[in-house]
Amino acid sequence: MKDIYRNLAVICVMAALLAGLSLWSWLREPDAYSSGERRLLAQFPEWSVQSLADGRFMEDFEEYAADQFPLREQFRALKAFSSMKVFRQLDNDGLYEYGGHLSRMDTTLNEPMLEHAAERFQYLYDAYLSGGEMNLYFSIIPDKNNYLAEESGRLSLDYEQLVETMREKTGYMTYIDVSGLLEADDYYRTDTHWKQEKILDVAEALAGVMGAEAGGEYTVNELDIPFYGVYSGQAAWETEPDIIRYLTSAALDECIVTSYSTGAAQESVLYNREKAGGKDPYEFFLSGSEPLLTIENPLAETDRELILFRDSFGSSLAPLLVEGYAKITLVDIRYVQSSMLGSFIRFEDQDVLFLYSDTLLNNSLALR
Repeated sequence: MKDIYRNLAVICVMAALLAGLSLWSWLREPDAYSSGERRLLAQFPEWSVQSLADGRFMEDFEEYAADQFPLREQFRALKAFSSMKVFRQLDNDGLYEYGGHLSRMDTTLNEPMLEHAAERFQYLYDAYLSGGEMNLYFSIIPDKNNYLAEESGRLSLDYEQLVETMREKTGYMTYIDVSGLLEADDYYRTDTHWKQEKILDVAEALAGVMGAEAGGEYTVNELDIPFYGVYSGQAAWETEPDIIRYLTSAALDECIVTSYSTGAAQESVLYNREKAGGKDPYEFFLSGSEPLLTIENPLAETDRELILFRDSFGSSLAPLLVEGYAKITLVDIRYVQSSMLGSFIRFEDQDVLFLYSDTLLNNSLALR
């Protein structure tokens, strides 16, 4: 008889728990954004006879239910702690911690994505770069995991094969290898990006091959805003923040930055403190995701110009190339159509550098 009461009590507690969570889920205001994961959360899907019939409503509802589940962040943290600390797994959904760094395993070489990237670069070459006196260069930034994986016993992308594949598809450009100049500590502990103060040698190597000046007298400055990188939120466990340091110099202090994000010229800045306090503090460098902007150096002793096709890594590197150029034009074809560039840029006799991370090239669908 006691077993019957005990089983009944368990059933009642579970029923109350499920009912309570369900009621809480329905009554609570849905969250719009996950600051930890830096993404928009699914909202309740619109219902229609067609969406119900073809299954789209239930697919969207499942995504909504997973994103809006009560105590979701707490359950994420519990799952991460259990995976890494209790069951001693090597990773939690591909994310791991080693030597004070958070990093993500990316092991699959995505040939179609590399082909897509090469096609976009070929379009730019055919449309704008092949007819003038352009000097074309290409460099691929290794992911932090390439420097942590072997020592930590994790898997990594075949970086050498990725580089070889891309070089074969972009033979019209001179390749500049910077992988030997980097190590894990040149990247933020909680983020994918490299530290500006650690890549002076990378800037010098790139400028050297392009025959431009680099280096100079820099002052290292430190932001008073803690930097929790993208991996910090994805990890779902407590992490110590990084520190963003940035470089200034006489030339950088005089630089004129112009943004064309709205289609019209607007004054901008090298270092944006307002962005540093936003969702992604790395956007402190050149205001983050800008489709097109220019940096002009009034103190330049040359009239040379550089066009930099780049992803987010170029935001912190571009200021370090200012010494060798009167003007640097940064282009991010994730946010501007390649076919529109002729309306904004005069392609004539500039140096042109394609600088991309291996992670973006291996997931290049955003390139337009």
